[in-house]
Amino acid sequence: MSIFSWLNEQLLKMQWLYDLVRLLVEKVFGLSIESPLGGSIHFFIYDVIKIFILLSVLIFGISYIQSFFPPERTKKIMGRFKGITANTIAALLGTVTPFCSCSSIPLFIGFTSAGLPIGVSFSFLISSPLVDLASILLLASIFNWKIAIAYVVVGLVLAVAGGTIISKLKLEKYVEPFVYNNKINDTEQEKLTVKDRLSFSWDQVLDIIKKVWLYILIGVGIGAVIHNWIPESVITAILGSDKWYSVPLATIIGIPIYADIFGTLPIAEALVAKGAGLGTVLSFMMGVTALSLPSLIMLKRVVKSKLLVIFVGIVAVGIIIIGYLFNAFAYLLF
Repeated sequence: MSIFSWLNEQLLKMQWLYDLVRLLVEKVFGLSIESPLGGSIHFFIYDVIKIFILLSVLIFGISYIQSFFPPERTKKIMGRFKGITANTIAALLGTVTPFCSCSSIPLFIGFTSAGLPIGVSFSFLISSPLVDLASILLLASIFNWKIAIAYVVVGLVLAVAGGTIISKLKLEKYVEPFVYNNKINDTEQEKLTVKDRLSFSWDQVLDIIKKVWLYILIGVGIGAVIHNWIPESVITAILGSDKWYSVPLATIIGIPIYADIFGTLPIAEALVAKGAGLGTVLSFMMGVTALSLPSLIMLKRVVKSKLLVIFVGIVAVGIIIIGYLFNAFAYLLF
């Protein structure tokens, strides 16, 4: 356990980086990290570097795995299963696919046009931005392994339950007709060489970093302000776990924001440190990643309004329930 703890602190939480940035702030800038300004600078530099290092390594590894699962091959795998098992497989496959909801929608179209039930495709669509392998390590690096694993489990449950409900409601007629006529191309990624897969993985790192770097900087900046400038009493008065309205409020606030888990984690870190309820903060993260307004606008192009409203309602209710559960049982996770 001592070796695991050391690896966790040095490789995941990057204590060595924390100490280096502290030396930089105190020795070079002449500021104490206990002061609001020094603490903000330390928080910003440390979190930005840590997130980009973890993100690059994780995207590379996940993209290498993803290179074995082009849409047609994934469809063949999921086509072997029926019912809730198919929804579970779709949700699990969503963990090794794109990191934001907007980039998941083209794959959602591909799976649906390939003949998968829409409920299965929706399980994938919910899981893909909400839960991924990167989220496990990033959540563990900021909070702990208990919270990281619990978040992934409830995220997968939400994806499976949401897709299953949509399947039971028989809503196929509310998918735009062009989706069923849209043919996906199998790039035969199973024939790629190791060099091709490594090149693909590196390209994915560059592509995703280009898409998310600004959101990460904004998220870390907001987190630094919350962590060092906003009094704890203000945060707990609005977002404390004892406030019944904090979970739905956080979910609603998250929906108009377009970001991903990498941009929202620094905000979550700062809010929890200031006394916000764990479930409240996770509801905000889930609202941002699973129900962002830009992704809903894109989804509206491929499904009709009734199906879109049902999808948003199912996911929003699920997020709110999860938020209340985390607030109620947070003491078991710290």
